[in-house]
Amino acid sequence: MIRTPDGQDILVRQIAGAMARRIVTYAKKGVEASIEDHLGFIKFGSRVDIFLPLGTEIYVKIGDKTIGGITEVGRLRPNINLDNA
Repeated sequence: MIRTPDGQDILVRQIAGAMARRIVTYAKKGVEASIEDHLGFIKFGSRVDIFLPLGTEIYVKIGDKTIGGITEVGRLRPNINLDNA
């Protein structure tokens, strides 16, 4: 789980493929990360699922090939806290 500075949660799930079954995760719980940091490394046949907050502007579609650190998947909209409105 990644929590943005304004409190939005992004869930990232690394799933090992049947062939390689190899995932290396660099991120550590409770350690602050930046956009430039690598989350980890997955090998052949593996995938990453990203669950973005509702309202995120999505730039990719199903079937698009993406490259970590290069492809912009989407852009979060500002978090509006209705409790304080």
